[in-house]
Amino acid sequence: MLKLLGIEIVVVVLGGLLGGVSVANAEPIVKIDGSSTVYPITEAVAEDFQIDNRGAVKVTVGISGTGGGFKKFCRGEIDIANASRPISKKEMDSCKTAGVQYVEMPVAYDALTVVVNPRNDWVKAITVAELKKIWEPDAQGKITRWNQVNAAWPDDPINLYGPGADSGTFDYFTEAIVGKAKSSRGDFTASEDDNVLVQGVASNKNGLGFFGFAYYSENQKKVKALAVDGGQGGIIPSIKTVEDGSYQPLSRPIFIYVNIKAAEKPGVKEFVEFYMQKGPALVKEVKYFPLPAQAYTTNLEHLNKKKLGTVFSGQPAVGLKIDELLKREASL
Repeated sequence: MLKLLGIEIVVVVLGGLLGGVSVANAEPIVKIDGSSTVYPITEAVAEDFQIDNRGAVKVTVGISGTGGGFKKFCRGEIDIANASRPISKKEMDSCKTAGVQYVEMPVAYDALTVVVNPRNDWVKAITVAELKKIWEPDAQGKITRWNQVNAAWPDDPINLYGPGADSGTFDYFTEAIVGKAKSSRGDFTASEDDNVLVQGVASNKNGLGFFGFAYYSENQKKVKALAVDGGQGGIIPSIKTVEDGSYQPLSRPIFIYVNIKAAEKPGVKEFVEFYMQKGPALVKEVKYFPLPAQAYTTNLEHLNKKKLGTVFSGQPAVGLKIDELLKREASL
């Protein structure tokens, strides 16, 4: 028994020593998850960062949607959350309960883009009222054909594609178009992966969907963007219409949220600093709209001074123009 006990003790001690060696030698990991809209930016930054650091820090970037990312973030499972909308009141409360404090960092503007199949020759522009008629909860099982939305359109079925319920894009679109976040018909093809939505619309003449501008920009031969009429006539999403604020109500800021305790870990703060320095060029490279340089400087100041929280108080940011966003963030 003593001999067996002795062997057991040795094994435990050696296991502990080996475990310690393993942990000590483990490479730093920056864990990120959340919005599929923000993913192309953060993934591009992560790739360049790892090259720049010769693999000394590993960065993982997942796509579970803004809501899914915040769930992990507020449980302390990830260091950074990608978000295509501001943090909600419910998510703020979850983070507070778990003791997770964070710095909010706008990283770009997006033009949420409504698309149809290129073979669709009957719609070039669509009004907010028509979009609401298509997507509101009462439309489920009732508004199923194009001519039910507009009598000038054909008597053909509408096939709808949109982000899933954990998506910040879904939240923003329903808030801006229907008037309440998550208020939507349920009979559409949903996915947290925007590439799935692109393929759905691209393969269906009667398809209509919505997602971030970058996914449209990368697939302009597969899908066609509609001009959106928010009351000032149909406006096509573009750098000009986003910057001058005329593409409304579907222009929006997109964010990363950094866990302030995680920023003390090896690699995390360095990654965020790299993000703010290299991000503007990469934002443009992946077809989103960079903010003025001062916005990225302000983000780093907030991180260094530990200015925590959000300027949105758990409320959506529908119709917020770039200059209005910068004034809010500067006042944090």
